[in-house]
Amino acid sequence: MHQSPPAKSLSIGRRVLFWLATRLGWLVILALCRLTRIRFDGREHFERLRQAKQPFIYCIWHGKILIPIFVHRYENIHAMVSEHMDGEMIAQTLHRLGNATVRGSSTRGGGRAMIAMIRALKSGKVGAIMPDGPKGPRHEFKPGAIAIAQRAQAYLLPLTFASTRCWRLKSWDQFTIPKPFSTTFAVYGEPMLIPELAKGDEFEALRREGERRMRELEIRAEELVTAMSRNKRDV
Repeated sequence: MHQSPPAKSLSIGRRVLFWLATRLGWLVILALCRLTRIRFDGREHFERLRQAKQPFIYCIWHGKILIPIFVHRYENIHAMVSEHMDGEMIAQTLHRLGNATVRGSSTRGGGRAMIAMIRALKSGKVGAIMPDGPKGPRHEFKPGAIAIAQRAQAYLLPLTFASTRCWRLKSWDQFTIPKPFSTTFAVYGEPMLIPELAKGDEFEALRREGERRMRELEIRAEELVTAMSRNKRDV
C-alpha cells in the first residue's frame, strides 16, 4: 500500500513535483534510458546467481538507482524503500515498472521492512536495498543490508553505473541521470555471502567490507568511462 505524504504538509511546488514524479517518473526513466547506450561489466556475477537460483540482494547507492531500475524492470524485484516522500516517488515508479516494494528504512518502519524482506528472499524473490538511504550520509553502508542477508542467507550483489555524460543533482546523494546519447556502464561486483553467525566486531568488519566493495565498484565504473573517452580521443 502506498504511503503518500499528507497534502497539507507540502508546499504547492512540492505537491506538483510529487504528482509529476509519481505519475510520470517511470515514463521519463524509460525515455532517458532508451536513449542511453548501456554496456555491462561483471554481469556474469548476476547471471551465475540467477542460474543457480541463489537468493540475493542488489546493493545500490541511493544516487545510482536509475539505470538499475531500467535494466531490471519487470523482474518482480522486492526493493526496500523508505516511507519518506522521496521513497514514495521511488516506490510508485518501481511498481509501474513491474517490481515490488517493502516499505521502511533505518529511520522509520525498519523492523517491519526487514521481516518482510527476509520473507520475500526466503520465498525465492530477489531483493534490492540502498544501504546509504534514506537520508545518507552518501556512500555510508548501514548495517541493515548485512543483517537481512545474514538472516535470509542471501548474497549481496553490488551494482552501480557511470556515464560518459550525465547530470548530477545538488542533493545529498548526488543523484545521477545519464544524458541522452551518452554511453553508460552498468557494473556488477562480486557477490558477498554473510556468515550466519557473524556478530560484534566480525559483523562490523563485514559492514565495512560491503562499503569498501561498493566504493571500489564506483571507481571501477568511472575507470571504464575514462578509458572509453580516452580511446575515442586516440582514434
